[in-house]
Amino acid sequence: MSPRILLYSILFLAGSTAFFASCNSKTSEHGDFSTDPAAIAKGENIFNQNCIACHTMEQDGIGPALGGITKEVSAEWLKNFIKDPKNIIESGDARAKKMFERYKSVMPAFAYYKEDEIEGIVAYLNTHDAPAKKLVAVGDGNALQDPITSGITMSDLVVEMELVTRMPATSKEKPLTRITKFYSRPDTKEFFVLDLRGNLYRLKNGKTEIYLDISEHIPDFISKPGHATGFGSFEFHPEFARNGLLYTTHTEPAGAAKADFFYEDSLGVKLQWVLSEWKTDQPGGFPFKGKRRELFRVNMVGQSHGVQEITFNPLAEAGDEDYGLLYIGIGDGGSAERGILHINKGPENIWSSIIRINPAGRNSANGKYGIPAGNPFVKSSNPNALGEVYAYGFRNPHRITWTKAGKMLASNIGQHNIEELNLIQPGHNYGWPTREGSFVINLRESTRKLYPLPDGEGTEMDYPVAEYDHDEGNAIIGGYEYWGSTIPELEGKYLFGDMVNGRLFYVDVADIHPGKRAQMKEFQVSLNGKRTSFKSLCDDARLSMRFGRDHLGEIYISTMPDGKVYRLTDAQTATNL
Repeated sequence: MSPRILLYSILFLAGSTAFFASCNSKTSEHGDFSTDPAAIAKGENIFNQNCIACHTMEQDGIGPALGGITKEVSAEWLKNFIKDPKNIIESGDARAKKMFERYKSVMPAFAYYKEDEIEGIVAYLNTHDAPAKKLVAVGDGNALQDPITSGITMSDLVVEMELVTRMPATSKEKPLTRITKFYSRPDTKEFFVLDLRGNLYRLKNGKTEIYLDISEHIPDFISKPGHATGFGSFEFHPEFARNGLLYTTHTEPAGAAKADFFYEDSLGVKLQWVLSEWKTDQPGGFPFKGKRRELFRVNMVGQSHGVQEITFNPLAEAGDEDYGLLYIGIGDGGSAERGILHINKGPENIWSSIIRINPAGRNSANGKYGIPAGNPFVKSSNPNALGEVYAYGFRNPHRITWTKAGKMLASNIGQHNIEELNLIQPGHNYGWPTREGSFVINLRESTRKLYPLPDGEGTEMDYPVAEYDHDEGNAIIGGYEYWGSTIPELEGKYLFGDMVNGRLFYVDVADIHPGKRAQMKEFQVSLNGKRTSFKSLCDDARLSMRFGRDHLGEIYISTMPDGKVYRLTDAQTATNL
């Protein structure tokens, strides 16, 4: 777990100014905090690499705004909490206990951080005052205290798993791996696993071998700052055995090359996401040897919510309109939580969208890929709409998949309140940044408050076919419909979960329809016949769980901090255990 999660938890436990005023913690006039420029610079570097994806100083992001925190707690309290948060909570510290009861989250201990690193973090935080208070939004009294009052039903389904492998560590510190995607090659059916730090592995008989180390081919490749940066995704062309084409996304530093999609210079660029096509003359060779061609490059204002999903429609066959067309999920780069709302407002921009391109074409603005004639905005009455855009209005369309019936689904990671599963239809608007799930959000006023939909709202926006709020979890991780044959109990079910707390959910695909909510149900897992959970199996409190599916349709689940990969093997109802 990185310092960004550390700071997220600190602020959770810190709470409001009013609460601190009632505590005996030491408030300082900078006396407890280092003012050494070198220490502050070190802390700023750590913050910019690991924390800014979740926090700004002025406004709540994924985590609360950090400005002014050091006026509310002492440096000693912050440092001690960083080193052993669980101990502080269990010691009876009133502040820690109150916030734990509220947020029900404990971060791991960070005793292994060096003193000067911890000193730098708190010193840098101390250079920022609390943001000025905003005016109360119109209608603020209508803000919802609990957006979704009904809980998720626990089913009687218990699925047995087996441990397939433990992926090689790519760091000495947690997370040991950064597994993000695993899928089968279309021709040989071999299973491949991707680590964000740069390696694409072949997994065969429980053993791993590096198929492509992207850092060896791209000098500007970066996997830092963390939190979803690095080797983002991969996809073999459906005819890889014949044409040898492989597609990838990765990150490079700001200004590494001219971007094809950009915004005004005054906003700044954190990094760039790059879509590449690789071609090998030896599709059957191992490891990969070939040449890379860049298709496009996108500037991002932040390191989060990037280009983390690329995929072909697995149902499309030669001759179909969709065959060979690449779908790409592009997040908002954290722009909305920074108050930058105009670059993801609609199909005029590429951010916050799912796009569809033809890698073999050349009619794009940069002449490196094609824009399919059937895309919804190619013949739009909006002269500024991008032909690449297939659907828009997403904060982070993290995973895209199809059901056997041809329904296209995308999971969208929410802000502070709602995690959603969407049924994707071409040209449709899924709401962000004026909607979070099926609720109104006013990001100019508060990132945390949601409001009911206005009366008589038309059909200009699509709302989730399944959603849950943060009473139930923290961040959705999309999965797959079960297409296997070994577990008939899972037939017709789309499996997914919460990547943070490890809960596992499903919806019946037959219940997924436009404009309707499918009922979510939770299921449990067992290992070696003993009922368990990913929370107890993982070696770290921050699971960062991911789903995969092989060529047989069987489902896999991994946990990033320890690199373990499990396969679902059997199922029965709880009453039969």
